[in-house]
Amino acid sequence: MKYSRTAGEVMYKLYSHNDLDGVGCGIIIKLALGEEGQVYYNSVGGLDYKVEKFFSEKDHKDTKLYITDLSINEDNTKRVDDFVKQGGQAQLIDHHKTALHFNEYEWATVTVQYDDGRQTCATSLLYEYFVEQKKLSPKRSIEQFIELVRQYDTWEWDENNNVKAKQLNDLFYMFSIEEFEEMILQRLKTADDFEFDELEAKLLSMEEAKIERYIKRKKRELIQASIDKHIVGVVHAESYHSELGNELGKEYPHLDYIAILNTGGRKVSFRTIHDHIDVSAVAGTYGGGGHAKASGCTMNEEAFRKFVVELFTEESLKIDAPKNKFNQKENSHGTIYEGRSGDIYRIYQKQEQWKIEKNHQENATVFKDFQSAVNAIKIADFAWLAKDDVYDNYMKKNK
Repeated sequence: MKYSRTAGEVMYKLYSHNDLDGVGCGIIIKLALGEEGQVYYNSVGGLDYKVEKFFSEKDHKDTKLYITDLSINEDNTKRVDDFVKQGGQAQLIDHHKTALHFNEYEWATVTVQYDDGRQTCATSLLYEYFVEQKKLSPKRSIEQFIELVRQYDTWEWDENNNVKAKQLNDLFYMFSIEEFEEMILQRLKTADDFEFDELEAKLLSMEEAKIERYIKRKKRELIQASIDKHIVGVVHAESYHSELGNELGKEYPHLDYIAILNTGGRKVSFRTIHDHIDVSAVAGTYGGGGHAKASGCTMNEEAFRKFVVELFTEESLKIDAPKNKFNQKENSHGTIYEGRSGDIYRIYQKQEQWKIEKNHQENATVFKDFQSAVNAIKIADFAWLAKDDVYDNYMKKNK
C-alpha cells in the first residue's frame, strides 16, 4: 500500500463518515495518535464544505489532513494535491470502488478487496496503515472490533450469520457518537477481547424487538415502481435502513433494489440482495456512491422528483396473506395470487415446470421455478398471496 510521508506531525484533523465504519476510523486514529487532534464526522454531502473550510484556516499548513470512508469533489482534490506538492501532509483512505480514481495520487489509497477476496472497510485499512507506520501495535480486541465493523459495512455478516456485527451497529445507533466513541475506546485500551457487557446485551435484545416492529410496519408502506429500467421498492423511513433494506429485499425478491427515503434528512439509501444489481451505480447517477449492495446519495432535485413527487399518489403493495393454512407457496394443488387489476392467478407445477393460470385460463409461458413465476405476476400486476377464502372459491370453480 502507498502512503504519503509522515514527518513527525504533531497535529492532525480527520474527516470521516458518520456511520459505524467512519466512526471506527475516528476510534482507530485516537488509539494511534492520541486525542490531541480533531475528528469531524460528516454526511456524504457535508464533507466537501468541511474540507474547503480546512484550507481556509491559517494553521492548516501545520496539520496533517486525514480523510476516510468518503470521497471529495474535484475542487477539493486539487486543493489537497497542491497542498501535498507544497510540502503539506494528507492521507485519504477509502474502500469504495467509486473512489478508485484517487489511486492516481500519492496521498491516497483506495482498496476495495483484500488478496483473499474479502471486501475491505475504511476502519480496517486505517488500522493497517497505522500498524505499518508503527503508530499502533496489533491487538486482538482491536482486530475483533474491526472485523465486526468490516463484516457489517460490507454486509458479510448476513452471509456469515454473524449477528454480533449487526448488534455492534445497533449499539452504535443507541448512543450518541461521542458516547459510543468513548465507550469503545476505553474497551479497546483495556480489554484483551471485544465483548458486549450484560447491560448492552439487554439493550440489544430490546432493540431487536423494536426493529422487528418497525420493519413490520414499513412493509405495509412499500411502493413498487419502474425507475430507469429497474423494478424498485420505495419506502420512507428514518431509521434502520440496512435492516429494512435487507428484509424488504428478501420479502420481495422480484424487486431489483430498495430505495429508502429520509425526506427530512434529504437522503436516499439504496439496498439490494441481488448480485446482478450494482446500487453504487444507481447512487452515482444522483451524485452519491457506496458499495454494490449498499449505497446512498443526497436527495437532489432529480432524486426527489423520481422517488417522491412522481410516486406520491401510488398505492402501497399489499403484503402476502400471513396466516394461511391452505393457500401456501408451492402448494401441490397450486398457489393463488390476487392482482391489483382484480385478476386471479394460480401458480402450479406441471411436468417439472411452473406455469401460471389467469382467471382459469392457462398461459403458455413456463418458468424454471416457483419464485420466477411469482416474480412475473408481482412485476406485471403487483400481485399478493391471496387469503384462504379466495383460494377455496377459486379451486371450487377449477374442479
